[in-house]
Amino acid sequence: MDRNRLQHQVACMRRSLFDQGYLDEQFIQLEELQDDANPNFVQEIVTLFYTDSARLIQSIEQALNSRPIDFSKLDDYMHQFKGSSSSIGAKKVTSECTVFREYCRAENAEGCIRSFQQVKQEYAILRRKLEVYFQMVRQAAVAHTA
Repeated sequence: MDRNRLQHQVACMRRSLFDQGYLDEQFIQLEELQDDANPNFVQEIVTLFYTDSARLIQSIEQALNSRPIDFSKLDDYMHQFKGSSSSIGAKKVTSECTVFREYCRAENAEGCIRSFQQVKQEYAILRRKLEVYFQMVRQAAVAHTA
């Protein structure tokens, strides 16, 4: 595939992530920190996010399954997860984290369980979309140097 077509596809994919509300301006700020000295900066930050968030998701699942539910602990975990999500510009994930925290404050276990499913769904969708996006970015970079 020729370089211009690949670059166009990357640009369209990136735009769709914003247009569909998956990413916000924080992602742009990360991109602005990327340079020739660290050309994979954004991908590395996103990879760290997914590594760290897997641990948090596991902690939240354990806290949701314990009885009695410690809503304060749950809220602390989700606060961390929301902060991490926000730091990479994961707009829909961050929004779902806010809903979860509202259920925590109301000590609504069923609401927490339902909203956590939404958090995990948005997280998984974004992960798949970003994996495809970064794969396309790598292909375009290879085509550019070829």
